[in-house]
Amino acid sequence: MTGDRTRTGDGPHVLYVHFDGLGPATTERYEALLALLTDITPVVQALPPDAALADVRGALRYFGRDAAELAQLVRLRALALHGTDCTVGVAASPLLARMAAQAGEPGQVREVRPEETAAFLDRRPVAALHGVGPATARTLCAYGLDSVGRLAAAPPATLQRILGAAPGRRLHERARGIDPTPVTPTAPPRSATAEHRFERDELDAEHRRSTLLALADDLGFRLRAEGQVARALTLTVRYADRSATTRTRTLSEPTAHTPALAAAAYALHDALGLQRARVRGVALRAEELTAAELAARQLSFDVREEKARRAEAAADRARRRFGTAAVRPAGSSPPRAA
Repeated sequence: MTGDRTRTGDGPHVLYVHFDGLGPATTERYEALLALLTDITPVVQALPPDAALADVRGALRYFGRDAAELAQLVRLRALALHGTDCTVGVAASPLLARMAAQAGEPGQVREVRPEETAAFLDRRPVAALHGVGPATARTLCAYGLDSVGRLAAAPPATLQRILGAAPGRRLHERARGIDPTPVTPTAPPRSATAEHRFERDELDAEHRRSTLLALADDLGFRLRAEGQVARALTLTVRYADRSATTRTRTLSEPTAHTPALAAAAYALHDALGLQRARVRGVALRAEELTAAELAARQLSFDVREEKARRAEAAADRARRRFGTAAVRPAGSSPPRAA
């Protein structure tokens, strides 16, 4: 079994590894787990805060194992060395590997071989395709395109009329399992994350927004305390079916100001159109961190803006003296430990 599959470049060779139970406050463990992957292959792409892609083509012959067996080796080493279980998808492309990992219960290795691609994708809901958010899924379902199989069978011109030329063409390719995206070796970017998991499915948009305000405030305080600012903000929304949507927005200027971070979080959240989504958790990640003194800031002549910054500085002093829970923005829901 290993021989032919080890030699072919078209067989499964991409691993999507999700480190189960890894929270935002475990950056050191995440980096250690990435190092575990690089012991097997140098082609590892970090997907913080808890996942990674690995191209193991060059490792198949060296280890004398196929990709699924290497995935089992990753699970064994992660458990033995770090006490962390993994869910691993194995396929010939990042898209299929990611979908394979998300297709069942955690703590397993699931492989999709090239000859199994059509059957694997056929009956999966269209929202399972990476990059399809709730709003796009609702639009497609309104046209009867509620499964990946139906999406693949639809004429490309139809999808281009519904979604636009480039998105329609890209989605039609993904529905047929075509994903030319390479695994690009990257180190985890400098970032800071705040996360909240709801105790039950959260359907109330206002409650989600108040939680995002609390997370933005937590991020802002941490960045200001460390003398850093963020150039971008990423929102991850996790759903009851274990799927997730991630969106990133570049900020108008590098900032650690809570209102600016909250405004960006609200814009990302509202753009997803989550009216009926069963949300189980939200996370904000401040991206592309840099030292505050090195970042240019536009001068403001708005008196309210300057007052808000002075009030923020006073609140930070109170937190350093009395604890982080001493001061909270009005209307925020304090995040609880997951």
